[in-house]
Amino acid sequence: MREISVSKVADTVRDLCVEANYDLPPDVVAALEVAREREESPLGKEILGELLENAAIARDDRVPLCQDTGVTHVFVELGQDVHLVGGSLQDAINDGVRRGYDEGYLRKSVVDDPIFRRANTGDNTPAIIYVDLVPGEGLKLWVVPKGTGSENMSGMKMLTPAHGARGVREFVVEVVDRSGSNPCPPVVVGVGVGGMMDRAALLAKKALLRPIGRSHPRPEVAALEAEILEAVNNLGIGPQGLGGRTTALAVHVETAPTHIGALPVAVNLQCHAARHAERAL
Repeated sequence: MREISVSKVADTVRDLCVEANYDLPPDVVAALEVAREREESPLGKEILGELLENAAIARDDRVPLCQDTGVTHVFVELGQDVHLVGGSLQDAINDGVRRGYDEGYLRKSVVDDPIFRRANTGDNTPAIIYVDLVPGEGLKLWVVPKGTGSENMSGMKMLTPAHGARGVREFVVEVVDRSGSNPCPPVVVGVGVGGMMDRAALLAKKALLRPIGRSHPRPEVAALEAEILEAVNNLGIGPQGLGGRTTALAVHVETAPTHIGALPVAVNLQCHAARHAERAL
């Protein structure tokens, strides 16, 4: 049994909040560089260059990549042989978010009541937290700041098995097409298929954690990802919605077992600032 103090979790979350908002991950930077080289539209190529310049300024000057520093999502893989000591995991994560957004001068965007009061909580808490219990003595954290420009363009549909892969492909392309410039393309498209409605939505969001350039390990799913990516980039939306071949940098599909009568599909879009940071304790 390994003991980990929740104060270490709080410190790590604090650091990851700042890192995720200041530093565009290397896989995203590399994908933007490749896209700039391949982009056929002169304006699209110029925009991709400006996105890369923005990322460099944020990294070098230690400022946020985007003014919308989002709602903080924290994904946790907790080893079943870990004993957390010194307090609550949830409280520690929220303490880390609170400190990260205060000390990192990040915009606080969380409101306490979604319908009536809509008063800002003042510290970007509570975070949205997901915990997976896994074998071993490890603890791994992912922090994902998710803004609403892309999140508001996401979609969910309960297909039937008869729709098959074609129905999945058509729905994903439909979601991207109707989103237009709103999610600040080029986007990363997270797709969750299976489970039930709630599971599909979570899979779609977790799909965004996969490094760009890494296809799904199952060949048939990887082929579907490639087909959707080609169809999305043929829409002509392009960088920032101003036309071109680069509407998406990647399509990541994650699947789960489902009911014999169901084919739930969720699409979670992420803007070009595909921000996330991770650390193992």
